Amino acid sequence: MSSKEVKTALKSARDAIKNKEYKDVLKHCKVVLKLEKNNYNAWVFIGVAASELEQPDQAQAAYRKAAELEPDQLLAWQGLANFYEKNDQADLQTELLKVYHRLVDLYESSDKLKFQEVSRKLVDLYHSQHDYLQVTRVWLRLLELKEVEEGVDKAELRTLWQQMTLFLQDTVEELDVETQNHLITAYERVLTLTENVPCEEHKKISEDYIQCLSKIPREEDKLQKACKAMGSLYPLQTFPLEILTGVYSEEAVSCFSCLLDLDRNSGPALLGLGGKALQDRKYEEAIKNLTQGLLPSLMGSIGWLSLAQAQQKMHRYPDCAASCSKGLAVCVGEEVKVNLLRLKLEALVRSGVHSREEAVKTLNQISDGQCDPVLLFLKGKLFLQKGQNEDALQVSAELLHSHPNAAEGSVLKGLVHMAEDDQQQAEHSFLKAVSQCPESAECNFLLSQLYWTKEETHQDKSKVHTHLLKAAKLDPYFGPVFRYLGHYYREVAKDPTRARGCYKRAFELNSSDVEAGAATVDISMEQGDMDSALAVLQSVTEKATPGSAKWAWIRRGLYHLKTNQNNQAIADLQAALRADPTDWVCWECLGEAYLNRHSFTAALKAFSKAHQLQPDSIYSLYQMAAIKQTLCHYKEAAGEYIQITLKEDYVPALKGLGECFIALARSAMADCLDGKAVDLTQKAIEYLFRAVQHRPDLSCLWKLLGDACSSCTVVAPVRAQILVPVALSGDDAQNQDQDHILDQRQLLTLGERCYGRALKLMPEAPNLWHDLGINYYHQAQKLMSSSQETEAQPVLQKSLQCIKKAVMLDSANHSYWNALGVVSMAKGIENYALAQHSFIKSVMSERNNVVAWTNLGVLYLKRENIELSHEAFKTAQSLEPLYVRCWIGQALIAEMVDSYDTMDLFRHTTELSTHTEGVKGYAYWVCSTLLDKSNRDSELYRYNIVQMNAVSAAQEALCKYTERVQTDADAFIMLGYLNEQLHLKKQAAASYQRAVELLQVASHTSMLNFTLRNYGRTLCDIGQPEEAVRVYSLVPLEELQDLVGLALAAFRAGHLQDSVTAYEKALAVAPSEKERAYILTALALLQHQMGSVDTAKTLLFKCSLLKEPISESLVCLCALGLVYGDGTLAAAALTELQKLKAATGATMEHRCLLTCTLLALQGNYSSVQREAARGVHSNPGNPSLWALLSRLVAEFCPRKANGGAVAGSVACQSSMTLGKKALLYSGVNQLASGRHFGECSYRNPLKTIQRAVLLCPDDVATWAGLMAACHTENTACSLRGSTPRRQGLERILMTLVSEKADAQDRPLTQAVEGWALQQALTGLRQAGQYEQAEALCSQVLSVSPDHPAVFLQLSQVQCERLLLEATSEQIPIPFLEQLNTTVMGKNTSVSSLHWLAEVCRSQGLLVQATVAYKQSLQLASHLGHCSGQMGSLLRLALLALAPCMSNVPGNSWKDLVQEATTEALKLDPTQTVALLIQALLQFSIKTGARETRRLLERLVYSMPAEQTETVASVARWYLLRHLHAKNDIELIDALMDQAKTVKDSRMMDFYRKLFPSA
Repeated sequence: MSSKEVKTALKSARDAIKNKEYKDVLKHCKVVLKLEKNNYNAWVFIGVAASELEQPDQAQAAYRKAAELEPDQLLAWQGLANFYEKNDQADLQTELLKVYHRLVDLYESSDKLKFQEVSRKLVDLYHSQHDYLQVTRVWLRLLELKEVEEGVDKAELRTLWQQMTLFLQDTVEELDVETQNHLITAYERVLTLTENVPCEEHKKISEDYIQCLSKIPREEDKLQKACKAMGSLYPLQTFPLEILTGVYSEEAVSCFSCLLDLDRNSGPALLGLGGKALQDRKYEEAIKNLTQGLLPSLMGSIGWLSLAQAQQKMHRYPDCAASCSKGLAVCVGEEVKVNLLRLKLEALVRSGVHSREEAVKTLNQISDGQCDPVLLFLKGKLFLQKGQNEDALQVSAELLHSHPNAAEGSVLKGLVHMAEDDQQQAEHSFLKAVSQCPESAECNFLLSQLYWTKEETHQDKSKVHTHLLKAAKLDPYFGPVFRYLGHYYREVAKDPTRARGCYKRAFELNSSDVEAGAATVDISMEQGDMDSALAVLQSVTEKATPGSAKWAWIRRGLYHLKTNQNNQAIADLQAALRADPTDWVCWECLGEAYLNRHSFTAALKAFSKAHQLQPDSIYSLYQMAAIKQTLCHYKEAAGEYIQITLKEDYVPALKGLGECFIALARSAMADCLDGKAVDLTQKAIEYLFRAVQHRPDLSCLWKLLGDACSSCTVVAPVRAQILVPVALSGDDAQNQDQDHILDQRQLLTLGERCYGRALKLMPEAPNLWHDLGINYYHQAQKLMSSSQETEAQPVLQKSLQCIKKAVMLDSANHSYWNALGVVSMAKGIENYALAQHSFIKSVMSERNNVVAWTNLGVLYLKRENIELSHEAFKTAQSLEPLYVRCWIGQALIAEMVDSYDTMDLFRHTTELSTHTEGVKGYAYWVCSTLLDKSNRDSELYRYNIVQMNAVSAAQEALCKYTERVQTDADAFIMLGYLNEQLHLKKQAAASYQRAVELLQVASHTSMLNFTLRNYGRTLCDIGQPEEAVRVYSLVPLEELQDLVGLALAAFRAGHLQDSVTAYEKALAVAPSEKERAYILTALALLQHQMGSVDTAKTLLFKCSLLKEPISESLVCLCALGLVYGDGTLAAAALTELQKLKAATGATMEHRCLLTCTLLALQGNYSSVQREAARGVHSNPGNPSLWALLSRLVAEFCPRKANGGAVAGSVACQSSMTLGKKALLYSGVNQLASGRHFGECSYRNPLKTIQRAVLLCPDDVATWAGLMAACHTENTACSLRGSTPRRQGLERILMTLVSEKADAQDRPLTQAVEGWALQQALTGLRQAGQYEQAEALCSQVLSVSPDHPAVFLQLSQVQCERLLLEATSEQIPIPFLEQLNTTVMGKNTSVSSLHWLAEVCRSQGLLVQATVAYKQSLQLASHLGHCSGQMGSLLRLALLALAPCMSNVPGNSWKDLVQEATTEALKLDPTQTVALLIQALLQFSIKTGARETRRLLERLVYSMPAEQTETVASVARWYLLRHLHAKNDIELIDALMDQAKTVKDSRMMDFYRKLFPSA
């Protein structure tokens, strides 16, 4: 029964394991173990389940129990193996080895595959533990079992043996003898089992076998046999030979040869041959072979030692030190290390001062440094390099004492004496050293070096030569010896060939010897052997690193520069500058190379750098100026030329300066800057004359002088006055130091003389003949312009002959032919056939000759051959579209044929350049178009005049024209007319005046009358009516324009009766009803001025009854009604005005202004802004209406001030003229809306009004606005708690306002001045500066004692000062009564009454305050001040609200609040302050009433966006109190959400106080 239960339980456990129900497994197994304690399977199943349930201790115990019960069963051992493999604990690895061994024993006879698998695992485990002996034993056991199998494959066996070698080949030196023997056996077995020998696999195994044997010293015989065997099988392989060269020295040489035959880069062979060459004193060959042999491996300290020794023998000390360092890095032997250190020390010491720190470290590493004389000598040299001569001398004394026969002590002592410049003692020491060691090349060299520098041997250098030759014989690799021999042969023996050879040898021995290399190249170049020099330079530059070998780069660069190989020269000189960026000579050479390549910008930078490094170099500065002159930067070039001339009279600089000034003068003349051109020409003559004084033999200087004197021909004669040195002008004055003023003709004559002087020096120069001919031509033109044709004729002939001479000398020059044509066509010669022939020859000489084609077109045009002229001009246009003269020719042709393109063509000429013909033609057409008023609405007019900005363009061009041509009356008339169109009245008057002066001389009656009429009109416009009357009196008063102009001038001059008489005469000659209407309107204005208002009305009514009534008369009638308060008359006139045709432009502005004024007169203030907005809406493109809207919003509707600011900004952007005033309106609106700098730093009233002041500095209103803006900023700062930043400006701005007001004597300016005074006093009072405020009032009263407003201000200041200084808060009754009498006087103001009411309120006199507010309301109503009325009502309501909030009994104050706010809401239904006061009144009456909540919620939630946040915040505060009293949590939460949205911090604080737990 129990056996059956056990089987059932085991079966259940097995099924649970399959289903991975391991807890059930444990249950079933426990059942089994209760029945059968030593059941093997149960214990195994428990191990499996416990392992899966991560119960390692129970699993291990179960497996071990099972293994103890039946040790020959596999299941328990397999479970233990799996368990240990899953756990990587170190203590379990030993147990795993035991398990693997037990499994191997069990599998050996039962399962061969499992046996191999477990054996491999066992090998891997032993290998990971570095137990290579056990690895070998296990693997050999596996191999033994494999070899006894039947039918085993040899390849499989070979693989197993090879795997064994792979396990052990990397640790051959670490293996014990047994394991090494097993490894050798494995290699032998692999080689034996390998088939198809020779093959790659067999070769690889052989190399590994030989490599293994080379690491086992006792197996040399096997190694030799293996190498020979491999060599016989693979004769082309170098590997066995390389191994043999390191083992068998007696066969090394033959092995080296064989290796090199097989591999030319064999490292061992090259190292061996290098060592052999070192023994044979073939140092260069040794260095070559050793360096090449060490490259592949960089190993072997012996090789590095040998290389260092060879380099030391060749005196290549830096290389020697580097080789020693590499050898020390791989060195293992102590003896080799010492030798390397000694060599490194010597190399470092002899390398120089740059290596002394490393040399000291190396010396400290050598233990026996105090006994060796060589090391002591090197230590002394180190002290010398550090400048420690005393220490070096002490070392030399120790050396002489310890080693008296060693030459090192004497040498060191001599070096110390040389360092101390004691040549006598140095010579004694070196002679002793030579006697001690006569075979020392160094001793002989040092002695010769001493003799070379010794003064006694300067004449006789034979000793130098003797010791140098001996040193060269003793050490043929000592480079400095050959360098000094080169010096000797070069400087003493004068044998450059031998010197070159010595230098070359020195350079070959030491390629870093700059002196020897440079001398080699220099001597080669001197002897003409450029190939040898270039070869040396090439060898140096190829090896040079960046920033080195400067001497080679610069010499090669100069060679390439000399041979015009500019690109190569640039590259070489740049390389030289990398080595020494501060070499200014090299920078100059680089600049020359760039200049030769025409890289002007780069050359300029190079010369600039050279000048920066060497400011005294004139050459660099000159080249900089010359390059800038070439690049047409004449102004900068002239500045640098002047710097040179300040140091010395350098003729090339003077010449360049003259050329620059001539070029600048021509450029100025092209821009019509004639005064500047004359000044520049004078400077050019001055500097060129200085150059001529130094070099009168240079023809170019005289030519430039002639060019300068001939350059001012186009300038107005009155401007062409130039100071010329007396010596140059030819004046015989005694004082030669003074300059002489020459006019235009005299300058041309001087130019003629200069050209003549140049021709004496170069008589066959065609350009000089050409320039002289042009000079004669200009002289002739000047004579003809002054009506001296007789004198001009011979001059013209001279011009013709000179230019013919130039053509004869150079007939291929097109410019000479063109000049000949121009002179032939001139008045006085007029040889048109010759001119045509010349122009054609010029075109044939140069096809792209726009000037000749243009001149040919002019010739044809002059001969009235329009078709040929047009073709010639068209050809010129195709050649050069920017040449202005051909376009002028086409414009003249278009004018002759009445083409519509005429004006376009003339305008295009003014766009291209300023030319007299083009300018005058364009101005003529612009004026003609403007005078023709019938085409103002045409597309042609809008395009030609409006879109193309014709008036401004023509006026600008004519200004330049009249500046140059000052005798053209027509031009001055047109310029005056254009100036009038541009509202430049003063300039127009000046132009007309000049035209009148010219016409009076010429006696042109009709043109003179026309000009006088225009002149009189402009005089009247610029405020000179008396002069205008005088001018009009010169004109026959027969035409309407003359009579009207005289009448207007008389009116403005104050001669009203004369004006009336003139208008009546004009009325008699008026040709039409419209003109009669205008005259009647003017007469009406005159009558009004004379006090006859009824007569004025009669005349205006008469105008309105005409068939063609004009809007101006109705405007005057409406204005008359407004002035005299006759609203009915004004309304009727305005109605009639609106019946006329739709208004545009200024008429629309007048109508809108009149309508708004009428509305204000009727007290309908709310409609004023709407009417202005309606006008803007109807005409959005009219900037005047935008400006008017901005102005009216600030005065009549300040709550919409933000919109007013926008309107002012639109006006400013639309019109610059109106924008100046609109800026002020915009700033005032910003002030009214409460903006300040703290809100927005770029859009605030201060910034806006500052711009207005900048644009209109003479406008008193802008300065007053600036004062208000500064006061606003100070107030805003005070409210924020910060310090005002614009204090102390009141007095300054008040002074400026007074100055501007005095300059503008107008009633409004006086009002502004009074307001500014009040503003200044307010600012001073706010700042607490009562003394300054009182002083300011006293100052004004001293000038104007009868100034009640100032007296009132003074009383206010004194009152406030008294309040501050009084010990009690109560003002004395007498003073208060006096103050009340003063304020309530006749000339009071609304603000004064407000102030008085505030004083009364502060004293508790509420009734008196109420009376003052009511009186201010009456005054504001009387004056029509809308803002004053609103302010009085709100202040009165606020005054009455205080008793209501304090629960004062009675209804009088409540009724007063209600009455005042009701009246305020009548004026402005959206006045939020009035609504707030009403809500607060309701709150004071009944806090919890529904009406209270309704009024407050209206202000919080339903008011427009433009209401101030302060009103909403106050209403929000009282609404929270109301809701808190009602305990309405839901509405409180909604209110707080809205407060958070608008960031009402005051509300949040109040909420936290009401609800501390929230």
